[in-house]
Amino acid sequence: MIKLTAKHESFPIAGTFTISRGSKTTVEVVVVELTENGVTGRGECVPYARYGESIASVMAQIQDMEGALGQGMGRDALNAAMPAGAARNAIDCALWDLDAKRSGVPAWKAAGFKQAPQALVTAYTLSLDTPENMAKAAEKNAARPLFKLKLTGDGDLDRVAAVRSAAPDTRLIVDANEGWSPEMVEPFSEKLGALGVEMIEQPLPAAQDAILADLAHPVPLCADESAHARQGFQSLIGKYDVINIKLDKTGGLTEALLLRAEAEAAGMEIMIGCMLATSLGMAPAFLVAQGAKFVDLDGPLLLAVDREPGFEFEGSLMHPPKPELWG
Repeated sequence: MIKLTAKHESFPIAGTFTISRGSKTTVEVVVVELTENGVTGRGECVPYARYGESIASVMAQIQDMEGALGQGMGRDALNAAMPAGAARNAIDCALWDLDAKRSGVPAWKAAGFKQAPQALVTAYTLSLDTPENMAKAAEKNAARPLFKLKLTGDGDLDRVAAVRSAAPDTRLIVDANEGWSPEMVEPFSEKLGALGVEMIEQPLPAAQDAILADLAHPVPLCADESAHARQGFQSLIGKYDVINIKLDKTGGLTEALLLRAEAEAAGMEIMIGCMLATSLGMAPAFLVAQGAKFVDLDGPLLLAVDREPGFEFEGSLMHPPKPELWG
């Protein structure tokens, strides 16, 4: 019989992490452990206030599933029983890990991949700040191949221009986190394209994004806050060119794999992203990220302290996770 435990853990960020909605100095995660016959599988999630989640609400959702999990509920039944979100993500990923450790079959094989995961280059996020401070951060990290710049609206063109000047050889993608107004999209896209920006993530609030279908944008647009799981995916077609798949939004690896397949079938490019979290949260996403156009799994790089064992990084190159971590 499976025993479930859930706990809240806090990890310090290296400095302050700022986006258009605010700043934080710690990462607050919930870790689920599922134990059976001395074998334990783990999963991690990040409750996100933007989606109406809190540590308390997610912990309660998880605890509500204890009886069903104890009676042998599997991943498909879990997907049907719980809504997409952080709570389901932690349980789903713990089930994948538990199955891998019980069977000796790694998660990548169980997921149907034909070869073991390969090392990936992740974007490195530059927190929202003044143009001068973002340029300093860019110069310090200029050897990294890909930056993701957090933006907010006013002053964004100056921010990107400053980063481009400080790191002329680094590829750039940007993330407005719903911080722009509709009249910014066309001119900003044109000017950011001239600065070499390759993708603009979630320029408008999700509730206002219908207008994107009618706006010219030479730089591809990526859905983040507008994208969750397969339910609702069809509404993104025609508005966005790229989808950012995050396991805390899909509600786990099971749904993320299905969403990626549906998005690719619709001709949409794939980005695999993350909430700010530890290596345990990145490990299942690393599977979905294989072959994605954009990979943004730099959460551990932004922490002052990661969990052990964690991902091994060489600059922005992520090596596959060890089985002791997950999967």
